[in-house]
Amino acid sequence: MTTPWIAGATGLVGRALWAQLPDAVALVRRPQAGAVVVDYGRPDSFAALPAPSHLFIALGTTMAQAGSQAAFQAVDFDAVLTVARAARDRGATHCGMVSALGADARSGVFYTRVKGQAEAAVIALGFERLVIARPSLLDGQRKQLGQPHRWGEALALRLTRPLAPLIPARWRPIAADRVARALRLALDQPGPAVRVLESAALRTLGAP
Repeated sequence: MTTPWIAGATGLVGRALWAQLPDAVALVRRPQAGAVVVDYGRPDSFAALPAPSHLFIALGTTMAQAGSQAAFQAVDFDAVLTVARAARDRGATHCGMVSALGADARSGVFYTRVKGQAEAAVIALGFERLVIARPSLLDGQRKQLGQPHRWGEALALRLTRPLAPLIPARWRPIAADRVARALRLALDQPGPAVRVLESAALRTLGAP
């Protein structure tokens, strides 16, 4: 693998990917030591970057943080497609994408519908190898990364962590570094052009 890009390198999974791939080009929206600031609203923002072989997309927000459906879609669909298209145009053949549990382009729920539409749009770009990760609730220390507190996520983790052994693997909270490891390993394994990894599979493949 040469010069992978990591889009969303300050998030839980993105930061874990960056730790596992320290030579990658880490793409961020705000200045961060060792990272490259890009504007996901401008495709030419990626022109000066080294050509990637692999792309990892770990972009995402919440409705509460975005403030509106339009702002949410700008991150979870528009920015995802912009960086995927830029990497593909620059020669990337492999793409690992973090989506969400239940992603479905036909869903009646806005969040899962946008996630599904983003998956479909990236699939249509025709990467030689695309791995889509659909993790359940992510477990990690957002505060240590300087990220906004997610009250709903924090409450859900507080309630589910003690019960984790009793929760089916598909729904059990999963560590962000495990998702990152599974995505990275799966992308370099032989298999179909498009592979979807649900949370239970991510847990198994990404085990330390």
